Amino acid sequence: MSELGSQIVLITGMSGAGKSTTMRALEDAGFFCIDNLPVMLLPKLTELVGLGENRRLALTVDAREGQYLKDAPRVLDEARRAGHRIEVLFLDAADDALIRRFSETRRRHPLAPEGSVAEGIRQERLMLRDLRELADQVIESSALTVHDLKRLVQARFSTEPANAPSISVMSFGYRYGVPPQADIVLDVRFLPNPYFVPELKGLTGKDAKVAAYVLDRPESAEFMDRVVGLCEFLFPRYQREGKAYLTVALGCTGGKHRSVAIAHELHRRLAGPTARTQLWDRDIEKE
Repeated sequence: MSELGSQIVLITGMSGAGKSTTMRALEDAGFFCIDNLPVMLLPKLTELVGLGENRRLALTVDAREGQYLKDAPRVLDEARRAGHRIEVLFLDAADDALIRRFSETRRRHPLAPEGSVAEGIRQERLMLRDLRELADQVIESSALTVHDLKRLVQARFSTEPANAPSISVMSFGYRYGVPPQADIVLDVRFLPNPYFVPELKGLTGKDAKVAAYVLDRPESAEFMDRVVGLCEFLFPRYQREGKAYLTVALGCTGGKHRSVAIAHELHRRLAGPTARTQLWDRDIEKE
C-alpha cells in the first residue's frame, strides 16, 4: 500500500448474505466503518481520512444506491490511481438461503417492499451484476453461520503487518459440500478411515488416538511434507500478485476424523513467528 493511501474494504452483495456481520467483524478488527455510503462520496471521504490517523476504512455499498451504482467502477479506479488500496468484497448466497433468512427475520426485501422476496432477489442480482464482476473476493455464505462468517472475515483482514502470511487451514466433510472460500482443496480420503475402527469411531481427529492412527503412516508423512512445501511455494507468489491470504481446505467423508487430524498437523507446521494462521474444523460437530 502506498504510504499516502488508505486501506479501503468496500463491502457489497446481496441483502441477507451477511454484509452487516462482515461490517461488524471489520469494526472489531480496527476498521473505521460506514454503512451504505453513496459511492460518489468516496473521493471526499478519502480526503478527510487522509487528515486523520485511522486510514483503514470499511464501507458498504448496495443496491439501495440505485442509478449511482453505474459510477462505482470509475470511482474505484480513480481511488486506486490516487494511491489507495481498495478491495471489493462481495457477499453472496443461494436464493433459497436468502429467502429462508428473510422468512426467519420477517423482513421485507428492500427492493420489493410490496412484492415477493424472490422478486427482490432477482432485481438485486441484476443491479449488482457489475459490482460482482469487480469483486476481488466473493464470499458464499449459504453454509456459514454468523460466527463462521465473522471468523473468516477477521482472518482475512487481521491488523498484523501486511508482509506476514495469513493462512487459514480448515477441515471439512465432502458430504456437506466443498468450502467455496477455499483456495486449495485437498482430498485425504486416500487414508484409512478411523470411522471403521470401533474404538475410534466415536472420537474425532483432535483425539490423540485418532491423530496417531491417521498420521503415523508413511503416506501421511509424505503427504504432509508435500502440502507444507506447496503452501510455502504458493504463498509468496500469491502475495506478490496482491493476494494477502491463503485458505487450504482438507476434506474427508464426514469431516470428523482424517481431515481434522491432517488439518491440525498442517496448522502446527505452518504456524511460526512470521506467519498468521487460523484453524477451523467446519463439520466436526455435524452428525
